[in-house]
Amino acid sequence: MHLDPGLLDRMAAQGTAFVPTPAAFGRGVDAMRAREPSVRRDLWPAGWETMSGNVRAAHEAGVTVLAGTDSFPCGTVASEASWLLRAGLPAEAALGAASWTARSWLGLPGLVDGAPADLVAYGTDPAADPAVLDHPRRIVLRGHMVR
Repeated sequence: MHLDPGLLDRMAAQGTAFVPTPAAFGRGVDAMRAREPSVRRDLWPAGWETMSGNVRAAHEAGVTVLAGTDSFPCGTVASEASWLLRAGLPAEAALGAASWTARSWLGLPGLVDGAPADLVAYGTDPAADPAVLDHPRRIVLRGHMVR
């Protein structure tokens, strides 16, 4: 949460991925503010206040922004993508952060001949209606229908 904006050009040049996890931090910021005063209690809200700006600035500087989380239950990447949209990332960048951009950065193939058939389908375009991210119609993993 305390990314130094002065590092963004270097991050972009090095191919660094930035995984800000705003959903995880956003859910806890009010609880953290309510705690007894401490260094940690003060650092969390301060970092939260700059997170959206840092996410936008990172994207604008050419840093690869990815959606990921260490929150439980697992499977909250859709929530992270929604937060990236709220932080001001363009829809294509926020959705890519949770899918094709992440696959590419990890060295995994996209939707190409011979690649594993991994996809998630929605009833409406998530770029137009991010709320559908939490309600996929179909999930295909390695060519097998999961849902």
